[in-house]
Amino acid sequence: MDLPSFIWLWRIAAWSMGLSLTTYGLLAVSGGALRYTRLGDRPRPSWLRPAHYLLGSALVGLVLLLLSIGIVGTLGEYGRLGHSVHLPVGLTVVALILASAWSASRISPERPWARKAHLTLNGILLFSLVVVTATGWSVVQKYL
Repeated sequence: MDLPSFIWLWRIAAWSMGLSLTTYGLLAVSGGALRYTRLGDRPRPSWLRPAHYLLGSALVGLVLLLLSIGIVGTLGEYGRLGHSVHLPVGLTVVALILASAWSASRISPERPWARKAHLTLNGILLFSLVVVTATGWSVVQKYL
């Protein structure tokens, strides 16, 4: 394809990935604070849970933005998808994020499995974010 340079798209992707990693870290801190208040029978600040939900929603949005950038950029550059391991790893991250968000929406005293599922998914997500960052870096180097 004879398309203009996609360098601007990769800049958006780089910022989005950096914000995603930062948001994941903030989610870990706020989730830890929620756990600390719950297990210690301490009062929870009224802003903490809404902030955790807002951060989670932001992470979902950032990951979907990254997915769309990856698809548009890859199709624009190569005309097809699937030229690297980054695609299945990226799709795994998207699935984990969506599953984590879904499990978070299920957390309640009536569904004790949901909290465990949410924490397990987020642990797997940490590893997956490291892998998708490494594979994404190698993909972007091909474009530069």
